Amino acid sequence: MKTRGELTRDPDKGKIAGVCAGVAEYFGIELWLVRILVVSAFFLTAGTFIVVSYVAAWFILEKKSTRHGPSHFRGGSNKPGDAATSGKGWHNADDDEDEKVKVKSKVWQSGEPPKQAFADIKQRFEKNEVRLRQIETYVTSAQYQLNREINNL
Repeated sequence: MKTRGELTRDPDKGKIAGVCAGVAEYFGIELWLVRILVVSAFFLTAGTFIVVSYVAAWFILEKKSTRHGPSHFRGGSNKPGDAATSGKGWHNADDDEDEKVKVKSKVWQSGEPPKQAFADIKQRFEKNEVRLRQIETYVTSAQYQLNREINNL
């Protein structure tokens, strides 16, 4: 059984305060469906109750913390003054691609359709292949050998 985690609000994905985005992520359903349900509940039932509940959730729920997963490496040009390669030439990249690809089987579930998920995974493999080629180029370069000899002194 999959554990759900903590109910938080996600202001980055939200329109007002991210309450609907947090609820959608918590229950694993699409964000648009939660928004439609909230607006429908506002018009079809007690609108005041929905507004008060939303505002209360806004203040009660914590903001979603940004998590940092495993580091990715990127290579760059070996030009002097290049911020990405100052130092030894390889630095951690700030990519958010470490998240798993979620494939949905039903329309209301959160995730990506299978074709989109396959395209995303293919794109990630292509980026990783380019990074690996850049690493191989750097490791076999004369600059790497020079940096290695200097560090061994």
